[in-house]
Amino acid sequence: MINPKIIVAIDSYDYDQAIAILDELNPKLCQVKIGSVAFNALGKNFLRTVQDRGFKIFLDLKLHDIPNTVHETILGFGDCYIDMLTIHLSGGKHMISKAIEAAHHINTKVIGVSVLTSLEDKDTRELFQNTARDQATRLFQLANETGIDGIVCSPLELDLANKYLLPEVLKITPGIRDSLVNDDQFRTMTAKEAIQNGASYLVIGRPISQAPNISSALEYFSSSIHE
Repeated sequence: MINPKIIVAIDSYDYDQAIAILDELNPKLCQVKIGSVAFNALGKNFLRTVQDRGFKIFLDLKLHDIPNTVHETILGFGDCYIDMLTIHLSGGKHMISKAIEAAHHINTKVIGVSVLTSLEDKDTRELFQNTARDQATRLFQLANETGIDGIVCSPLELDLANKYLLPEVLKITPGIRDSLVNDDQFRTMTAKEAIQNGASYLVIGRPISQAPNISSALEYFSSSIHE
């Protein structure tokens, strides 16, 4: 089965807009990320629409709750085909283990979110009394103890992920930009640089989904990582 390295985020609560984006994407070039914006508005029917068009699904709900609730939430997706889904590593070892247990029942992979790419060091010091890199290191070490399938991290922490995580652990990086832009992503890197630094998959949202020509933008990023 085709396993593209690019995961395009569809972050729209408007069905027509979400479908318009989907229409411009190619399952040979990308997977599709469905986060809370799209899922909360469009639900499982949208998951099935994406699946029916041949795309692998990255369900990015960043689950973070008591272990049993996370376990039961994941089991509730047993009637959908999801390739990967996300939880927060900061939910702790028991929550992660319960998520993995449920994921095995529905044949999906669990991906643990480390430190959001919107956070800078001043934010992580306020929240965790740590720099972003130090907090990511702590969470990677926790991930290694659980047997989780993969992690999400800023591309700027890929060196730490390569150092602390087992080689088979998937490394998924948002914050991919081909130029300096003024938005809410602070710890960013180009697509080619992220792949060269060890990323397994790249999550790309607005640079593709809000491009004047979505299909051309996808082709551009796909070509850039193979140059």
